This record gives sequence, structure tokens and C-alpha cells, in this order.
Amino acid sequence: MTEIHKKQERIVPVVLSGGVGTRLWPESRAVTPKQFMALNSNQTMIQETVARVVGPRFASPIIICNESHRFMIAQQLKEMGVTEAMIVLEPVGRNTAPAVTLAALIAKRRALGEILLILPSDHLIGDTAAFRLAIDTAVIAANDGNLVAFGVKPDGPETGFGYIRTGARIQKGEAAWHAVARFREKPDAERARAYLEDGRWHWNSGMFLFPVETILDEINAFEPEMLAKVGEAMERSAVDLDFTRVEESSFAACPAKSIDVAVMERTAKAAVVPVDMRWSDLGSWRTLWQTRDKDDRGNATRGDVMAFETRSSLLRTDGPLLVTLGVGDLVVVATADAILVADKERSRDVGQIVDALRAEGRNEALNHKLVHRPWGSYRAIMEGRRFQVKQIVVNPGGVLSLQTHRHRAEHWIVVEGTAKVTRGDETFPLHENQSTYIPLGVRHRLENPGKSPLRLIEVQSGEYLGEDDIVRLQDAYGRSSVWSEGE
Repeated sequence: MTEIHKKQERIVPVVLSGGVGTRLWPESRAVTPKQFMALNSNQTMIQETVARVVGPRFASPIIICNESHRFMIAQQLKEMGVTEAMIVLEPVGRNTAPAVTLAALIAKRRALGEILLILPSDHLIGDTAAFRLAIDTAVIAANDGNLVAFGVKPDGPETGFGYIRTGARIQKGEAAWHAVARFREKPDAERARAYLEDGRWHWNSGMFLFPVETILDEINAFEPEMLAKVGEAMERSAVDLDFTRVEESSFAACPAKSIDVAVMERTAKAAVVPVDMRWSDLGSWRTLWQTRDKDDRGNATRGDVMAFETRSSLLRTDGPLLVTLGVGDLVVVATADAILVADKERSRDVGQIVDALRAEGRNEALNHKLVHRPWGSYRAIMEGRRFQVKQIVVNPGGVLSLQTHRHRAEHWIVVEGTAKVTRGDETFPLHENQSTYIPLGVRHRLENPGKSPLRLIEVQSGEYLGEDDIVRLQDAYGRSSVWSEGE
């Protein structure tokens, strides 16, 4: 093994954590898309993704995400003991090619490693051992000068994925891969069936392995403006707490293209490693149903479900009892504030529902009743004319911003733990079964100085109760004084 080969086996995982929370609505929302959901195990999808690339061969991951998800990602990485990840905030979404360019420049300038492993944050891989073996092969192909895609052998005529047709087979020792003959975007059903029968076509998993220098050279060859603008944005980036904040104007000027369109469909260096790893992008409720264990009638259930004379359905509830009778081929998903009932074969069209909700300005497209914040979470319990009731949980050491409200007053009742309360010029503890009142316009702050979660009930009253009625005076998490969603 050459010295270069040894050096290039240092792999930098790059986790792309975008998403707008449409395809698995109502469980996923804009503020909490599916990578933050535990769909396959007790870990969320992004935690599973990072866990697959932890080990001596891998550098600490680069996570590229939008600003509104930054604290949720930091918390989920902390929960799994990953403390050295670099969390990079995209100011605007520009598709995957600018994100890959950004990661490659970071890896090069910080000497993190010579190979990038590009991973979507929300994919299911059932056979991690097969995935690791595919990485071994891809590294050898990359060291041979290739840009490597991971192709998944199709098990059906799927129209929701892109496809890669394998070309000439290349073998080095025990490792074998293929040149790429052609990329194809999502085909219609007839063409997808033809691809399946042909046997040379594989699903494009969206996962890639790139030598840093090679991918930068190819981006420069095909998209020089993209490389220049991303370089400018990175040079002007700033450190904000534990995050790297990319400069907006230069990054926004990048062409918005996928890495497939920008490079892989144009380069002569594209290779594909076929792999059978029980992969799914979990792109619809139907694909989730396909991956789940089922009863003898083909039903996949979660939560408090009773299914009578029901077949081949996905039935999920986060709270209320869900009962079905005499139905089949359905998706029924119940959350605290929304219920979806859909033909299973139409589940890829759920995004149309979310578009309609957004057009009407409905919060169900954006948030759950349970909303995460960097200090903990809150859950809306009840609301009516001029009042709203919430349950608030403040993590140990959590500190809400010092703030005021223009339109509402608040009553706090501690049910578990001890709070440290700032109200005007006074600061005092508030113990279990004690309460306090925050008048309209008075500056205030809530803190948890203890080692266990602080739980309290908040009753808001006033003429306007929206979350944007917050004026931050001081904030421990670097958030601006102007409220924005996701913070």
C-alpha cells in the first residue's frame, strides 16, 4: 500500500441535513423534518447516519444544515457523544453541489482528510456491514482517480428515484466497480420496469465518495462560478458559538444545482459501486410501510392501534387511540394536531397537502404541538380567545432569553424541579407547586440551575399570543433580538 493510499483512507463524512418536512407529513414538519425523527430505532435518522461513520478511519463529521435546525442537531449529536462535529450553516438552500463544494473547501483548507463521504441525513441502511464494505471498494476506486456513486440494486420499478446504468467492469485485486454509462432522472413506470428487466440499472442512492482534489478540479472545470462564489462565502464565514455561519450574499449567488447535474452527469471520471445494503430514502409513507415489520394481514402499526379486518396498511398514532375497520391499502397517521388518511399508493403526493396548508398560513405545515428550542421544549396544551396554555421543559443548565412581550402577560407554575426567575430587577427561586406572574412589558427570564429537567405550566393571556411577540434583550445562544421561526 502506497503512502498516498494510506493517507487518502482518512475519510471525512459530510452529512447533508436539509429538507422541508413535506414527504412524511404530519409527523415531519418544516421545523422538524424526517432526519430528526426516530423512524427505524430509538435513534433519529441523523443519529443513525452519523453512527455509521464513527471510528478510527473516519474524521469528525461535517454537518451542513440550515440555521433553524442548528440547535436540534447540536443536541442530537451531544446525546450520542459526538462532540467534535463541525456544524456548518447554509444561509440559503442551493441544492447539493454548492454544499459539496463547501465541504471540499473546508476539508482541504483545514487538512481534515483527502476523501469526502457524502451522506444524506435521512436514509435507512439496513445492512451496515455491506455499507462499510462498499466504502472499502469506493476508496480504492477513488484512489484510482474516480468520483464514486453508490448504486443500489432495484427490487421494483420505482419511479421516485434516479437511476445509474453500469458500464465497463473494473477490478483491482478483490475490489470491483463499474464505470458509469449513464445517469437517468426519475423515469415513468414503463421505463422503470424496463430498467428492472435490463439488470444494468441501479438506483442512485445520493451517496458519493469523492477525492477532495478531484471533486474540486471537476467543479472548477464545469462550474467555475460556483467554486468562486462558495470560496468567497467560506472566506467570509464567521464562528457563532459552536457553529460556522457561511456568508449569505456570495453563497446565494451560487447556481442552484445538484451534484449529479453539476458534475456527475458531465465528468469522465464517474464510477459506481453497486451495493445491496437494504437501503431506502424513506421518501414516502409507502416506502416506510415497506421497511416495517408487519402483522399477518400486512399492517405496519405504531402506537395505540386496533386494526379490525384491515389489510396492507400503515397505521401510526402519537396519542389518541386509532381504530380501523374493513379497510385496506391505507396510510393513517395521527398526531396531536393533525390526521392524515391516504391511499397508500398516493402517499408520494402528500407534499401537495403541505403546499395547501402553507398557502393558507396554517401552522400545521410548520410546527408540531411539541416545539424544540435550544434550552428545551414547549408543548401547546390548550388555546382560546385571549389565552393559551403550554407545558414548558427546560433542560438542566438551560436558560431562556431575557425578554419582554408587547401584547401578553404570563403565569408560571412549577410542577417539577426548581426555577431561577428574573422578573424586572429581582431574581428569585421558584420551587415545585409555587407560581409567579409576569406582567405585560416586564423583562423576564427563566433558568434551570438544577441537574434534572425543570417542568412548568405557562398560562399566557393577552390580545395577541403569537411566538413572534418576543423581544430578546440578552440570549445565551447567540440568537438575534428579532424573533425568527425555529429559534
